[in-house]
Amino acid sequence: MSKKKQKYYVVWFGNPTGIFRSWQECKKAITGVTGAQYKSFETLQEAKTAYSKDYKDYKGKGASKKKTLTKEQLQKIGEPNLYSIAVDAASSGNPGKMEYRGVDTQTHKQLFHQGPFQQGTNNVGEFLALVHGLAYLKKIGSDRIIYSDSKIAMGWVRRKKCNTKLKWGVHNKNLYELVQRAETWLKTNNYTTKVVKWETKAWGEIPADFGRK
Repeated sequence: MSKKKQKYYVVWFGNPTGIFRSWQECKKAITGVTGAQYKSFETLQEAKTAYSKDYKDYKGKGASKKKTLTKEQLQKIGEPNLYSIAVDAASSGNPGKMEYRGVDTQTHKQLFHQGPFQQGTNNVGEFLALVHGLAYLKKIGSDRIIYSDSKIAMGWVRRKKCNTKLKWGVHNKNLYELVQRAETWLKTNNYTTKVVKWETKAWGEIPADFGRK
């Protein structure tokens, strides 16, 4: 079995701030901190260099990917609509521990968070995050749009069905029940919220990203 590669996590705004050697330490520092600023790096030197600079220099981890798009393509895509919320999920393993959340696209303020759940997948998390976001916006009467970077989850939402191959059992019963609730919500509720694909190559990682890449 290959050894998991060491990563380093920089927290510019958290409680406390600093450089951490594990996601668990980083998560502890940013949990409950509105607008927390953090990012993972492959080497300690990269982390030290980043920590000595501003978060804005690293915000949008996919910046290097922008170079793969032409100027015309970037102009066609345009800028993200900040009057929106963004959702994302993260899974440690496939299946593995999974969690998801939704944030304000402009401020990155966390609006909701669920998990971690045992034996889930990233796709299931992305689906649940989208449905949670739709229900959240309908509940508060908001006309904001919702961003997701998962075409699979967006397709499942359109079909009102979480078409996962994940095996259900006692170990993830609570997650299965949540998926059933989400499917039922989609089938029994009407909504006008526009679900839009987040353009990662143009804009960097989605604001709701958990920073584990």
